[in-house]
Amino acid sequence: MKLGRFKVLPIETGTFKLDGGAMFGVVPKVLWQKTNPADENNRIDMAMRGLYVEGDDFKLVIDCGAGNKLEEKFVKIYVIKTEGLVKTLEKMGIAPESITHAVATHLHFDHAGSFTYRDEDGKLKLSLPNALHYIQRRQWEAANSPNEKDRASFFPENFLPIEEAGKLVLVDGEKEILPGVRLIPTNGHTPGHQIVLIDGGDGNRLCYCGDLIPLASHVNLPYIMAYDHFPLDTLKEKKEILSRAADENWILFFEHDPEISACRVRRNDKGRFDISELVSIEG
Repeated sequence: MKLGRFKVLPIETGTFKLDGGAMFGVVPKVLWQKTNPADENNRIDMAMRGLYVEGDDFKLVIDCGAGNKLEEKFVKIYVIKTEGLVKTLEKMGIAPESITHAVATHLHFDHAGSFTYRDEDGKLKLSLPNALHYIQRRQWEAANSPNEKDRASFFPENFLPIEEAGKLVLVDGEKEILPGVRLIPTNGHTPGHQIVLIDGGDGNRLCYCGDLIPLASHVNLPYIMAYDHFPLDTLKEKKEILSRAADENWILFFEHDPEISACRVRRNDKGRFDISELVSIEG
């Protein structure tokens, strides 16, 4: 898809499953199962969908999926299916070495796990060896000193090699890292989480929502994950972003929805938000 001056493509790095109750918090199953049916273990289907953005003088990757370094037990619990970022990009005809910039919305395993991989000798390597990797400082600090709640989501082998290779750029707050590419912190899910707003320069904007709005059904304001550290902050942030998206006709890009990759939204008669149009960015 052309987004003004940019070429954008989804990076379908794989799938996994998470508990439906955890994904929707206080919303009862009788409601969320209408859009996200659960299996016999109450798990729902989840995509791991990154984004490739190409400009005149840069190639950017946003998030990368879980990767294939995880232990067999972990893979079985979450039903993870992936070939990793490197093979996914190569199948798309994109050389991983050509990527100049990368963004991690945050460092949970399903978003940042494939920024590294193990070679045939078991040595950790960067999947994008020439890319500068942009991460919020608050998230970097949280990932390196995780509490008991988060310890199972942060794995140092996914991100410490980025720092060791000299490819880490820590960001403090909102920042335009490339012309038309802006990082916006949203801290409700985890401190230092960030979304990415891409402005094509022709009036078209695309927002990579990360875990602020992980599934299309999370456009509904009360649909907030139990995983979130600060759910009321998530609610406030969703209101702000969805208001801007409706007013400015943004495209919202969903990282985890298994069926819907992108849409536009509108305010309904009750002042809430609905999907107004599905958007294809498959090319």
